[in-house]
Amino acid sequence: MQPKDRIILALDVDSVKAAEDAVRLLKDHVGAFKVGFELFTSAGPSIVDAVIGGGGKVFLDLKYHDIPNTVAKAVRAAVRMGVTFVDVHASGGHKMMAVASDAARDESEKLGMPLPVCLAVTVLTSMGERELREEVGVARTPLEQVLHLAVLAKSSGMGGVVASPREAAAIRNAVGKDMVIVTPGVRPAWASRDDQNRVATPGEAVKAGSDYLVIGRPILASNDPVEAAGRIAEELHGL
Repeated sequence: MQPKDRIILALDVDSVKAAEDAVRLLKDHVGAFKVGFELFTSAGPSIVDAVIGGGGKVFLDLKYHDIPNTVAKAVRAAVRMGVTFVDVHASGGHKMMAVASDAARDESEKLGMPLPVCLAVTVLTSMGERELREEVGVARTPLEQVLHLAVLAKSSGMGGVVASPREAAAIRNAVGKDMVIVTPGVRPAWASRDDQNRVATPGEAVKAGSDYLVIGRPILASNDPVEAAGRIAEELHGL
């Protein structure tokens, strides 16, 4: 994998034009583009077609969390869109994740389309131990909860997990080499932490075991997004 291919650019923009401009500018400098709640809600499913049509791969980051049948149908729809990554919340449980994984495999085989990597979101990187314990009511530490959910995701047939880079090494030890680890909360040393709590630099994340890094504002908010993406890729060279 080339260093740039590890970078998933978060398209945290509110219009199709802004997204298309970013794809046009950066498609040769990052590996994929994350379409999240803001952009998908503003632009609708056509935004996925626009990114793919513009030469980009898509991580559809809608974090499905519902009854198993509903999630399975949503994942099938994502497969039909041609996305490369799709995610669900691991806290939806074993059955929800298992039917999501089965639905992705069945739909891709039926249509002769590539199987997307089904990712399980563990603990949001904006959450620390206080929020997890006092607000959500989970007695485990963030690390303990992440590992619990990562192992559950593997047993459910998921292709990977989404987790903080701070937990990447422990996840890799717990689930082995086959699971993909995608990490938000990645901030170059020269960038602001913004609203992320459990963060690491790109180099630290990859050394810890992360396969893909979700990075948005440090690139998009830069005066020179291409140069910023290049700096990050250079940091990953040889890792």
